[in-house]
Amino acid sequence: MDRIKLTPISAEAFAPYGELLTPRAAPSRMINAGRCERHHALAQVQRGGGEAIISIFRSEAVSLPYACTLLERHPLGSQAFMPLGAEPWMSIVAPDEGGRPGAPLAFLVPAGMGVNLRAGVWHGVLTPLDHAADFLVVDREGEGVNLEEVTIAPVTVEA
Repeated sequence: MDRIKLTPISAEAFAPYGELLTPRAAPSRMINAGRCERHHALAQVQRGGGEAIISIFRSEAVSLPYACTLLERHPLGSQAFMPLGAEPWMSIVAPDEGGRPGAPLAFLVPAGMGVNLRAGVWHGVLTPLDHAADFLVVDREGEGVNLEEVTIAPVTVEA
């Protein structure tokens, strides 16, 4: 069984897979009579001809070590996950290697930060750590097959 380390997420390390959803060092502009910072257009919703929809996903927690055995991707649209709670969580991603997932990477995402996965990015299932969690999800609804799932040999994620 392969083993990988859970590593802190950074914009640079995550860039091949998507964008981080977190405020910038400085707001894009101030709105609401100067009372509100707007951190504008942190990511783009890729819709592939469909509609952008907003959902809430409620996921059971996982604990480390965690055996990842399923990866999926959405070839027609992006998928953004924003936690609604105050707990860190894990994002597992993998490069595409000829239509199949390559070696997975596991990122520790701090509380209050979300991710936007680009269309076609292989990723693990939603994995809050130690406590069940709700996530606001923005993704695509529409015609076409927008889900591919692949069972992989177990990869153990360790702290």
